[in-house]
Amino acid sequence: MKVKYIDYDETRCFSSTVIRYLNQEESIKPFVNQFPDLESFKKIIAERKFEGNRAELFEVLNQQYQNISHQPEILKSNISALQAEQTFTITTGHQLNIFTGPLYFIFKIVTAINLAKQLKKEFPEQNFVPVYWMATEDHDFEEINHTYVGGKKISWKLDALGATGRLNTKTITQALNEYKGVLGISQNAEKLASIVSKAYADFNTLANATRFLVNELFGEYGLVIIDADDAKLKNQFAGIIEKDIIQQNSFKNITSKSNELTAIDIHAQVNPREINFFYLTDDLRERIVFEGEKYQILNTEISFSEQELKEEIKLQPERFSPNVVMRPLYQEVILPNLAYVGGGGELAYWLQLKSNFDFYNIDFPLLILRNSAMLADEKVANKLQKLKLTFNDIFEGTESLKKAYVKLNSTHELSLQNEWEQLSEIFTQLKDRASKIDPTLKSSTEAVEIRLKKAIDSLEKKLMRAEKRNFSEAISDIDKVKQQLFPGGGLQERKENFALFYVKYGDNFIAELIKNFDPLAFQFTILY
Repeated sequence: MKVKYIDYDETRCFSSTVIRYLNQEESIKPFVNQFPDLESFKKIIAERKFEGNRAELFEVLNQQYQNISHQPEILKSNISALQAEQTFTITTGHQLNIFTGPLYFIFKIVTAINLAKQLKKEFPEQNFVPVYWMATEDHDFEEINHTYVGGKKISWKLDALGATGRLNTKTITQALNEYKGVLGISQNAEKLASIVSKAYADFNTLANATRFLVNELFGEYGLVIIDADDAKLKNQFAGIIEKDIIQQNSFKNITSKSNELTAIDIHAQVNPREINFFYLTDDLRERIVFEGEKYQILNTEISFSEQELKEEIKLQPERFSPNVVMRPLYQEVILPNLAYVGGGGELAYWLQLKSNFDFYNIDFPLLILRNSAMLADEKVANKLQKLKLTFNDIFEGTESLKKAYVKLNSTHELSLQNEWEQLSEIFTQLKDRASKIDPTLKSSTEAVEIRLKKAIDSLEKKLMRAEKRNFSEAISDIDKVKQQLFPGGGLQERKENFALFYVKYGDNFIAELIKNFDPLAFQFTILY
C-alpha cells in the first residue's frame, strides 16, 4: 500500500484542544507530565517509581490467558517480562465493541504496539510491553452493541444489565450470522468468519470473547490484554478506593483542574461526582452516593455505614468499580506504565486528571494521540485521479468539491459576480437620483436592489445546478468517494469496521498499519 501523511490541522476534523496539544501550547503544560517525544520518555523512564505488585500482575495475566491456546513466544515473553523492574508498559484502552467496533479500535492498538517497538529500539536496556486494557466494567451497552460493515449496521439485541464484560454471549448468534454474511466467501473472509465464530461461540462472556478475538489479530505482535475486573488487582487499589469514597478527593481535585482548563478555553469532557465509584456485581453496576450518613447503592436496598463500607472494600474490593475519572488512576496503580494512547476526546479528559494523580502520588503518564488513518482502495484512488483531486482535497465539503470541479471544467462562466457589480453601479446612481427627488425613495430603491440581488443569486445557483447535470458522472463519483471515505459525514475510522479491509488484504491489513503508523510523528495517515 502507498502512504501519504498530512498534518492534523489540515484535515479540519480534529478539535482545537487536540491541535493545541500537538502544538505543545504553553498554557497546556500544567495539565500534563510532559509533551511526548523520545527525550520525554528518557526522562520519565528514569523517574518512574512503580510500586505495584509485578508478581501478582504476572499471576493474574497467566490466569486470564489459560484458555487462550494461541500464545506466540513474543506474547509469553512480554507477559513474563512484566516481572522485571526494567519493564514498562504502553497502554491503550477501549470498550468491548462487538467485532472490534470502528476502525479506530484497531488503530489504537497498532499505535501502542509501534510505540513499544520504537522505544525498545531507542532504549534497548529496557523492555516495553504494549497493553490493551479491556473496559470490561463499563455498563454502556448501547455504545458497544453494534458495528458497521460496508455501511450496514449489525446489532446485538439484548436487554443488558451490569458490566458489559460479564455479559453472556449466547444471544449474539443473530448478529454473528449477519456479520459473517457480509464478509463473502473468499479465503480471507472464511478465516475472519472462523475467528469471530470461535470468539463468540466458544467463550461465554464478552470479555473472554474479546480477549480471544483481539489476541488472534495482535498476539503475534506481543500485545498483552488485561481485564482489570479482578479481585487481586482491585486489592492493590483498595486503599485509594476507601480514601476517595470517604474523603471525595477526586471530586475536589478534578473540579478544580477542570475550572482551570475552562479558563484557557478547554472545556470539561467528563464531570466528576462526589463519589466516583460504582458498586458492581454480576447483574448490577450502580452509583454509590452518600445520603443520611449512609453509603447508598442507587436503585437498590443496599447501603453501608462508613465502617461497613471499609469492611466491604477490604473483603470484596472487586465490587468497587471506578468510573471514567478514576479508571486511569487504577490503571497506573497496577501497571508499570509510561504512556497512554488515546483518541482526542480521551486526551482532553486526561488533561483534567493530573492534580488527582499528584494528590495520590501516582505517576502521570505521557499522553499519546493515537494514529488516525483513512483507507482508500484502488477504485477510490482511480476516481480521485480521474477527478484531478488530491487526498488533501477530499477533506473539503462535498458541495465545495462539486462546485470547484464544475468551475474548473466548465466552458461557461457560471459566476454572475461581474454582472452584479455592473448592476450595483446602476443602483448607486438610481439611489442618488431618487433621494434627490424624495429622500424617502432611497429606501424603496434599496429594497428593489435587495430583491434583485436575491434573484441574481438564485439564477447563479440554477446555472450551477444545470452545469452539474452536464457533469453528472463526475458529480456521482465525488459522492461515492466522499461516502466511502467519510461514511455518514464523519471520518471513516469513527464508523466503519475493519472487516472488509481484512477480507481484501488478509493479515497484510494489520501488517501495513504496523509498517506505516509512526506514533510520535502526529500526522494523519492515508493508505491507498
